[in-house]
Amino acid sequence: LDILRHEQTARALGPDLERAISVFAGDAQAGDGSRDETVQDDQLRMMFACCHARMPEETQIALILNLLGGFGVKEIAAAFLIGDAAMEKRIQRGKELLGQGKSLLEVTPERVTEHLDAVHKALYLLFNEGYHGNHPAESIRVELCAEALRLTTLLAESALTAVPATQALLALMCLTAARLPGRVDASGELLPLEAQDRSLWDARLTRRGVEALEASARGDDLTPYHVEAGIAFEHTTARSSGATSWARIVGCYDTLLQLRPSPVVALSRAIAIGELEGPERGLSELESIEGKERLRDYPFYAAAVGDQHLRAGRLDAARTSFEAALDVARNPLE
Repeated sequence: LDILRHEQTARALGPDLERAISVFAGDAQAGDGSRDETVQDDQLRMMFACCHARMPEETQIALILNLLGGFGVKEIAAAFLIGDAAMEKRIQRGKELLGQGKSLLEVTPERVTEHLDAVHKALYLLFNEGYHGNHPAESIRVELCAEALRLTTLLAESALTAVPATQALLALMCLTAARLPGRVDASGELLPLEAQDRSLWDARLTRRGVEALEASARGDDLTPYHVEAGIAFEHTTARSSGATSWARIVGCYDTLLQLRPSPVVALSRAIAIGELEGPERGLSELESIEGKERLRDYPFYAAAVGDQHLRAGRLDAARTSFEAALDVARNPLE
């Protein structure tokens, strides 16, 4: 179905895209600098083209992931924690609006500036889907992480889009991707953070992430990407799990919950509090998550509850929670 969708999109947009690329190439050969004013990468240009002014931002992001990322409705719905039917309607409405547009491929500097936030969010979700997503067969898709990192790097290298939020997003991706070499063991099984061999982590990506994090601090805005990059910095630069500054991480999650409240952020915060203050406190925070019913099919909520019970010595309760997590695991590795 994904292949058919891509072919249908190629047939519908192919002629316009070929003409547009021809125009872009002509501009570059003419040396008038017009490409430098917007975005040079064709994939990025199409991302901005998917951002219609009359379309809600969440629909723009869903369209980017569906049309350009090749994700199915189920994967995108899971990323937004909504039902498949609701997401399918959202994508269909977006496609209809896109089809009515007269300037699909006119990616002006104004359009880039206006919709940069939507493209940031799409790239963030693209990376997350690669790092630990909803694919039924694979838990890690390195090629998605690499593509998100490539595109975000291009945004960070363009004067028009190298804003602090872009640098913070790049920092987050670099510091997180640096840990990819240690995420699985020799047999291909996923490893929790505390069990990973930190000597395998990518020092070059870590340095690049720290540089981008420093660059992101040159503005006045504090975005969720800044805070998440700060959390990733604490994890990636700690010499061991025991040396991790959980107090700073909890403080970051407190800020992130204010900037972008969601049950998933609250879940991560509760886990960090459990690390800092013990399993009873962690369980209390897990139980008090607002909107936790949205995590019913998210395996890491039940797994976190099970882990806190295990640390507290309640083996039967831990087993029950781990079995519940296993029931909703999205692939064999999970």
